[in-house]
Amino acid sequence: METKENSPGQVFGAKAGVLAQHVHARLEALGDREKARFLQRFFKTGPGEYGEGDVFIGIRVPELRKLAKEYQDLSLEETIKLLQSPIHEARLLALLVLIRAYGRGDAATQRRIHEMYLENSRFVNGWDLVDVSAEHIVGRHLRHRDKAPLHALAASSLLWERRISIMSTFHYIKQGEFNETIHIAGLLVADPEDLIHKAVGWMLREIGKRDLAIEEAFLKAHYKGMPRTMLRYAIEKFSEVLRQRYLKGGI
Repeated sequence: METKENSPGQVFGAKAGVLAQHVHARLEALGDREKARFLQRFFKTGPGEYGEGDVFIGIRVPELRKLAKEYQDLSLEETIKLLQSPIHEARLLALLVLIRAYGRGDAATQRRIHEMYLENSRFVNGWDLVDVSAEHIVGRHLRHRDKAPLHALAASSLLWERRISIMSTFHYIKQGEFNETIHIAGLLVADPEDLIHKAVGWMLREIGKRDLAIEEAFLKAHYKGMPRTMLRYAIEKFSEVLRQRYLKGGI
């Protein structure tokens, strides 16, 4: 007989008979073609764009959050199948289910969810997918553990894995812990991708809301070589006078 630790059905309280294909059918029935067209444009799914080839069916996030509550007992195996879907909203729903499961789970369940998330990180392939999940699974899980997985993600050739690395640290920022964000920001300060510039700048700004001196110490060391978007995001809440000093290189 399987124990709670090694039985996904028991750990997740799996609904008998509920499969990923059932959830897919439910999502397709809820889809809206007009919303889908808007989302395809918004998430840059055209040729050469960062979301090239992604498929949307037109379901808004509030609707998906309601579904995540309804399907919160979906088994781990079926949730991962959902995460591997070509449909963006299915992947987002899977992540919302995993976040709920992680929050309710025991230590063994949380470890398995974290491991499966990293094993399937290639499917967390959109800025919204990263931003909604990274801090709640990767960041939370590694808070009191070795941060080597974050550093490996920061060195990845995949844009989304690098974004996971910095966005995971939002969990620490909210706890008043800034060292890991500063470290990851240093690793990514010369990243070529605009979506990394925005994420790093955003996290630096969040540090500044809590401890301006720490943010400014990083900026003074790096601002002259930072991508402009990263700098603009980081100093967005500064006074106009101070913003202009950074933008004009007069610090």
